[in-house]
Amino acid sequence: MSDERFPTVLLFGAPGVGKGTQGAIFGCIPGFFHLSSGAVFRALDPHSPAGREVTADTVQGRLVPDELTMRVVFEALDRFVAQKSYHPHSDLLLLDGIPRTVPQARMLADRTDVLRVIYLVADDENAIVERIRQRAVLENRPDDTDESIIRERFAVYRRETAPVLDCYPDSIIDRVDAMGTPAEVLRSVLDRLIPVRRAAFAARTG
Repeated sequence: MSDERFPTVLLFGAPGVGKGTQGAIFGCIPGFFHLSSGAVFRALDPHSPAGREVTADTVQGRLVPDELTMRVVFEALDRFVAQKSYHPHSDLLLLDGIPRTVPQARMLADRTDVLRVIYLVADDENAIVERIRQRAVLENRPDDTDESIIRERFAVYRRETAPVLDCYPDSIIDRVDAMGTPAEVLRSVLDRLIPVRRAAFAARTG
């Protein structure tokens, strides 16, 4: 494992608020690198021990164990660096779905400098549940079609993930209304990320 520390922004929020949508857009912009825990998990060999364990948890709406999550994420990051698809000295890392628990946040601190938390906020849970179900049809995600599993994910989020915000000072947490159109949310997130990226790499080169 590399000793490289990654300048990082967290895309944070409940299931379905648009973390992946925003991250995917930024991942296409030079100077940003988007890493989604969901994408990393889906890329695992489903017949491998890690793949089987991840699948068993995610289809039931449970969180993947902390140690396994962070091992898989760090291995993916090191692989992307080795492949030169991610350049830590010029790309701001956007983490989507990581960390999901307080222990994960502590483990993440070993390899990252979290500069900002973009907290996508949605007050209407029913609207988000419907958004997730529509996404399931469009993206062929069978685990997102069962409303009981979706509701369980919200319960897990409130119990396990929401406390992660307490790991970071209020001064670096930016709350963004997630209920606008993707373009409106993108504009709000962009306004916050551009200064963070500029400052992060100016500090490294200055």
